[in-house]
Order: sequence, then C-alpha cells, then structure tokens
Amino acid sequence: MCTGTQIATYEMLRAAGVSRRQIEAALKTGHLTRPRRGIYATDAACSAVRTAAAHGGEIACVSAARHLGLWVLEPPSETHVWVGPGGHQRHRRCECVTHWDAASDDCEDDLARILLQIRRCMGVESFFVTLESALRLGRLSADALGWLRAKADATTREALDAARDDADSGLESLLRWRLRGHGFDIRTQVAIGGVGRVDVVIDGWLLIETDGRGNHDGPALRHKDLVRDAVAAASGYTTLRFDYALVVHRWDLVEAAILGALALV
Repeated sequence: MCTGTQIATYEMLRAAGVSRRQIEAALKTGHLTRPRRGIYATDAACSAVRTAAAHGGEIACVSAARHLGLWVLEPPSETHVWVGPGGHQRHRRCECVTHWDAASDDCEDDLARILLQIRRCMGVESFFVTLESALRLGRLSADALGWLRAKADATTREALDAARDDADSGLESLLRWRLRGHGFDIRTQVAIGGVGRVDVVIDGWLLIETDGRGNHDGPALRHKDLVRDAVAAASGYTTLRFDYALVVHRWDLVEAAILGALALV
C-alpha cells in the first residue's frame, strides 16, 4: 500500500531494461537486496518496506503513515503489512501485523485507505491524530475525505467532524479529542504577545504545553520554558506543561489537572 518504486519484481526490473547481469551486480554492491525470491528492494527502501516485502505485501496502517511522515500515536514496534484478501503471509515466525482487507476500487487515494486501516486496527484516537497530521500537511483531498465519511461509523464521523488542520503535533490533537465532551473553547498553536506560540489555549487563559519526546531536554531549553511560563503568568495566564508519557499514558492525571485548574476560576 505504500512502497513507491522502492520494491520491484524481477519481471519489473527486466521490463525496465535492467539486465540479469546488472541485477546481480547491484545485489553484490548493495544497491539491491532480495527480501524474498523474485522480489528486490532498492537501497532507498527503509527497514519497514523491506520487512513488508519479505512478509509478502506492502507496508500499511500506522507503519505506512509513519513512512509518509505523518504523526502516529504510538510508533509501531512491529511492521503492519497489507497482503489483501488473496495474499499469502510469507513470514511464519515474525512480529508483523497482517492486514487482509480488500483494496478499494472506489478510492484512488492511498492515504485514505491507510487511515481507514488505522481506524479499524488501532482505534479512533490513533485515527484522529494521524488524520489531523495529514490535514496539517495538506495531504488529504476533499474526495478522500468524502470517501472516508462514506465508510465511517458514527464515532469515525465524529472524528472527521472534529478534525482540524491547526495542530502541530499529535499530542495537541489527542488532548483536544479527549477533552471534546467538556465544552471548552480549545485553540491550538496560538500566538501570545511576549510569550510566543503556545500549543493549546483553553477558555482564553489556560495554556497547555505538550512537550514532545526530546523537544525540551537540557538546562538551556528548560530555562527557556520557565521564562515563557513566568512571562505568561505575569500577563494573567496559567500554564500547565505535560510530556508525551503523561498525555498518552496518564490521561487521568492530565485531565484532573486541567479540570482542577479551570475550577479555580
């Protein structure tokens, strides 16, 4: 579902004018590898693409989304592979996640199909954060969104209705999705005078900074964050700061902190 020109069969290479001798030479130099018999990978193919080819298909679901540079809720520890309903799983002792769903002849957008796989395999939260990442990057056409809506159940339609293109990370998307039932005014990527651009603003005064993995490490960056928070407080804002592990894995604590702060007003 997402390999581009990085994977080719022997017949494809020969049809492109590559001789048998050139194929053998490329294998010796490492410009080509052979994930399985009759299937070749170029040196541009990443490990997930090679694994999927060896498994008997193409990368799919969250593996394909990450390959395309989209935000995924949890980086996959195993490769998701699409083989189709008539495909064959070549790996027998591996940790690949095999997708057997049929290709959709009524959709020409690979990303839309990948998003539908994420919804069915990983759940609505994973779908939502990757959907907003795709919207942020301008990767989804109106036709693709219409196709997704036609395939959607009620919860998926709710996610499609709530999705926007202003979230800078999946943490902002996830926070907004999980707070959707409270009726707060939630804005993302807001520029505030003297402070700079903040991740999330709730009800006009509560600032939420979602510190992604590795983005705020080190004394210098930590000091910069403290200065921003102090300037914000001097201007009448309150700042709460959460890292990836808190937002993703300790949502109960994050939600309690947000609700507690808002209750003080």
